[in-house]
Amino acid sequence: MVNKMNEYVKIYPTIGVCGLDCGLCPRYYTVGASRCPGCCGPEFFSKHPSCSFITCCVKKKNLEVCAECSDFLCSKFKSDEEYQQLKESSSYPSYKKVMSNLNFIKEHGIEKFVGQQKKRIKLLETMIVNFDDGRSRSFYCKSAALLDLTTLENSLDKAIQKIKTDNIKPNDTKIKAKILRGILSGIALKEGVELIKKR
Repeated sequence: MVNKMNEYVKIYPTIGVCGLDCGLCPRYYTVGASRCPGCCGPEFFSKHPSCSFITCCVKKKNLEVCAECSDFLCSKFKSDEEYQQLKESSSYPSYKKVMSNLNFIKEHGIEKFVGQQKKRIKLLETMIVNFDDGRSRSFYCKSAALLDLTTLENSLDKAIQKIKTDNIKPNDTKIKAKILRGILSGIALKEGVELIKKR
């Protein structure tokens, strides 16, 4: 996992060593120098300080994620309840899925997890390209991370259908964003998922 530049590069930078969904993070989709390459992705160490998870898992044990370690679950982790209570940032992936992501990887393997995550990433990229009014990227990232995969697919289909039915112009991103955000917010409310930070 060490390249010619003596940098540690993971095979799957879209999943954080600690279980964060880096591939569903707003900074992963930022254009320019502030773009994050994902966990231990190319040029990661020139942009981020390393962390104790990376030092232990990647540098010392040559693993992709902590779930592959024989010592998982170690004292570096909080309880799932504590992760649910953490204050979240709009420019960082949600901590709410950390434990379920790692437990899924431990049970089913990283390839199966990444396969599902790729579907989420594809849906997120569709939302960003076709429905981002310049203020919705973080909302879509959080939706892609926290909502059920089938729910996301259905929501996107429903939004596309409503846009056709209402004859919304393809370049009217503001209205398109309003439609998709409304659908996703309604589902999140029903499922008890918080997509917008409470003030």
